[in-house]
Amino acid sequence: MRTTTVIIGAGQAGLAMSWWLAERSIDHVVLERGEVANSWRTERWDSLRLLTPNWQSRLPGHRYQGDDPDGFRTMPETIAFIERYATSIGAPVRAGTTVTSVRHIADGYEVVTSQGTWQCNTVVLATGACNIPHLPAVAKAVPPGIDTLTPIQYRNPQQLAEGGVLVVGASASGTQIADELQRSGRSVTLAVGEHVRVPRTYRGRDIQWWMDASGVLDQPYDEVDDIVRARNVASLQLAGYPDRRMIDLNSLTAIGVKLVGRLAGINDGKAQFSGSLRNVCALADLKMHRLLDTIDAWVATQGGDLAIEPPRRYDPTSIEASPPLLLDFARRSVKTIIWATGFRPDFSWLDVPVVDAKGNVRHDGGVVTESPGLYVMGMPYLRRRNSTLIDGVGDDARDLSAHLAAYLGNRRQTTRAAAHAVGV
Repeated sequence: MRTTTVIIGAGQAGLAMSWWLAERSIDHVVLERGEVANSWRTERWDSLRLLTPNWQSRLPGHRYQGDDPDGFRTMPETIAFIERYATSIGAPVRAGTTVTSVRHIADGYEVVTSQGTWQCNTVVLATGACNIPHLPAVAKAVPPGIDTLTPIQYRNPQQLAEGGVLVVGASASGTQIADELQRSGRSVTLAVGEHVRVPRTYRGRDIQWWMDASGVLDQPYDEVDDIVRARNVASLQLAGYPDRRMIDLNSLTAIGVKLVGRLAGINDGKAQFSGSLRNVCALADLKMHRLLDTIDAWVATQGGDLAIEPPRRYDPTSIEASPPLLLDFARRSVKTIIWATGFRPDFSWLDVPVVDAKGNVRHDGGVVTESPGLYVMGMPYLRRRNSTLIDGVGDDARDLSAHLAAYLGNRRQTTRAAAHAVGV
């Protein structure tokens, strides 16, 4: 089988690229190991909602059409939204097609799948950044008798064995799971590392509205001082709760969650924690207020046309005088550890030497310069700050599809010139 472009992955990133390729009259196929929106179907917990408001799900040629633009979709609603998108744009999706190899051939790439082999000129890797949970080395030291789960495996509190829970990681997943478990009656300890604290609403509007309107989300990757660090920043402490409440360490402490520092080790049935909790939280507070300063400065340039509340600042994260440095699993009856410690992509099937030691494809704004004709989508800060959001993939797809079209045009010119030179 042959086509011009193979897109691997039928989530929002792959579908957005499909829309733009169709606009540019580039023939292509979208290969998906499961069904459309497969990760949303199979790797999310029951109560999870999108962290972004409904209005912010803007895909190429498709917008939110409901009567609750400021609400937050459940997972079934998110799946249905992406399914409708795939149908409305007529995306050429081949579901149930697992890619087992992508490699160079003389005139492009060969993509081997469970349903046959494709030859193509270009390939777009749109499988996302959250395929494999990242587990720290200390996970190997968990004593027998304690269950371990990742956010991909977690579904609800009833799934867990009776007893206390240690949640490791305080970004979006860790804080939401800790909140749900504590409210279900569990005793929860949260091991806190680097995190990004933000309010759900600010001056009467959603924080995502402010970041969108002020241009924070559109900041280009090539204007960032340290793009490697930017691409590894933890996700925002946000939740799409219907009551729009703020979730941060203070809100968790208020319902009884016990805060400890970063998990540093496990020895003799005891967890050992770093003593840096206070400093980590102070840094998160500082960064939050810098963001609010940026928003306030932008508001000041708008000439008073916004009907909004006055500025405010939030209380510092409250940390007890001497946070515990040890947790005895047996004494605290801890029966489960949830590793909310991030994810990494899975490119084990990519037989092109462009993957670094951490499993990431080396790229320049989504263009894999070491392997012309190869592109990547859906990665953190790919081309903009919002590259991993449903709302951000459309602009990335527009830019990369333009590069891809130019690459194909240059190939055709080169081929014609070569043919002319030999008198064909």
